[in-house]
Amino acid sequence: KDASVTYTDNHYRQQEAYLSVAQMYSIFDFWNISLSTDFQWNKLNADLINFAYPRRYSGLIAIASSFEMEPVKLQASLLGTFTKETTSSAVVPASHKPQYTPTIIASYRPWKHIGLDIRAFYKKIFRMPTLNDLYYTFIGNVKLNPEYTTQYNVGVTYSKSFNGILRILEIQADGYYNQVRDKIVAMPTSNFFRWTMVNLGKVKIKGIDIAANAGWRFGTQWSIDTRINYTYQKAQDYTSTDDLYYKGQIPYVPLHNGSAVINAGYRNWELNYSFIYTGERYASRANTEENYVLPWYTSDLSLSKNLRWHKTGIRITAEINNLFNQQYEVVRSYPMPGTNFKLILNVTL
Repeated sequence: KDASVTYTDNHYRQQEAYLSVAQMYSIFDFWNISLSTDFQWNKLNADLINFAYPRRYSGLIAIASSFEMEPVKLQASLLGTFTKETTSSAVVPASHKPQYTPTIIASYRPWKHIGLDIRAFYKKIFRMPTLNDLYYTFIGNVKLNPEYTTQYNVGVTYSKSFNGILRILEIQADGYYNQVRDKIVAMPTSNFFRWTMVNLGKVKIKGIDIAANAGWRFGTQWSIDTRINYTYQKAQDYTSTDDLYYKGQIPYVPLHNGSAVINAGYRNWELNYSFIYTGERYASRANTEENYVLPWYTSDLSLSKNLRWHKTGIRITAEINNLFNQQYEVVRSYPMPGTNFKLILNVTL
């Protein structure tokens, strides 16, 4: 019997409980300190023979402090992550030593009456694989390692209010550099319809984010809000110099992507148009012509009307997604829907 065409009907059920407690104390008006504790419990069950039935117990303890004395703002924190996992089969549960990850954030406003802020941060992040990443049939990989990330970011924000048709303008720009060890990504196996989770040993990410927002008002009834975003991201695999794909762009991360949104309002009507662009990518760590994935873009349009009936708020929205019927694939061999319509009714009591 051909196992590749065997009917499969597996069922999974995941449950989660979360508890959080936080306390803040003001040493001075400009200096606060806080302590927070979180506990999370997860379990994953399935109707499979010899399934791992994992249970995870996670504790998070964070101590943080904020200092604000114009024109300087400082924040610092230290997060401790403690995880224990059990399984009911021969599968070795995921585990790690306690992890301590710091964060430092600073911002500076050089001129009091000019809306220019300069900011920077340093952050370390520890991420455990999810239970699905580890144990989900075919997709899960019980040999996954946790992901470790070090982030560096420098940015600037400028905002200004006006009294004319243009009411507010805000521009943001950020440059960042990330170092990731054992990055967790989804990769296709020999069959494009079957994916699995893997670690990329070492990834370096360099990027720039630029965003601009503007708010316009025409009289007392018309308004237009606009937003433009652009991201340049070079995410390269530095795992081994012996790899043919050394320094290649990691799978499905485009070098360029961006979006534009226009929202127009008139009385209780809203018209929204959004454009999303995702540049060329590769479906594998090997950046070859065979793995090349075309860029894609979509346009979405929606029209909403807000009503009120007694004390009940009603919002009716009509959407047209993929307005120009763009044929595209976010993931190779998985075509996305063409033009589609949606009617939404929201009622607020």
